[in-house]
Parts: sequence; C-alpha cells; structure tokens
Amino acid sequence: MNFNEYQYKAQQTATYPQETTAQALTYLSLGLNGEAGEVADKIKKWFRGDYDLTPEIRHEIVKECGDVLWYISEIARALNFTLDEIAEINIVKLFDRKDRNKLHGSGDNR
Repeated sequence: MNFNEYQYKAQQTATYPQETTAQALTYLSLGLNGEAGEVADKIKKWFRGDYDLTPEIRHEIVKECGDVLWYISEIARALNFTLDEIAEINIVKLFDRKDRNKLHGSGDNR
C-alpha cells in the first residue's frame, strides 16, 4: 500500500465534525496530539523500566503510530494535500537543509 491508497482508505473511517475546515483541523490536531502522547507514554514507561521492549510492546507502539498516521492523513486531506505530496514536500525540505548543512539547529525556515 502506498500513502495515497492509505489516505483514500483512511478517509472512509472518518467520523468527526467536518462542517468547516476550522472545525475539522481543530478536532484533528487535538486527536493527533493525543495519539502522539500515547506513543510517547508507552516509550516513557519502557524507558522508566516498567516493562521490556518485547515484540508485544513494540506492536502496541506501532499501533499507536498508525493512529498518528491516520490523523496526519486527515489533516492533509482537510488542507487538500495528499500524503504523497506531504512526503515529497518534507523530503525536499530535509535535503535542502542537508545540502546547506542546516539539519541541526532550530527554526522552521533554517
């Protein structure tokens, strides 16, 4: 499956307020933050020593990453972008930074 196939299939499971772009983006950004927090929490608990990084725990983390991907997919769709386009934009940005030796540091437009 490629990104655009995923995005097409993912949108078929979308059940959230979409009357306006603002409403959709608000809901989606809150959901994205929550799911990213779940990924971080599982890794934090492993780091703290609550459990070993077993295949089962890895699978649980990957499932949460899938939820993050779903929200990113829907945010892209709300902004009229495909996931393929977002991936391409990101790679262009990263290689531009790499070529200019600006991978490290801070700021959106470095």
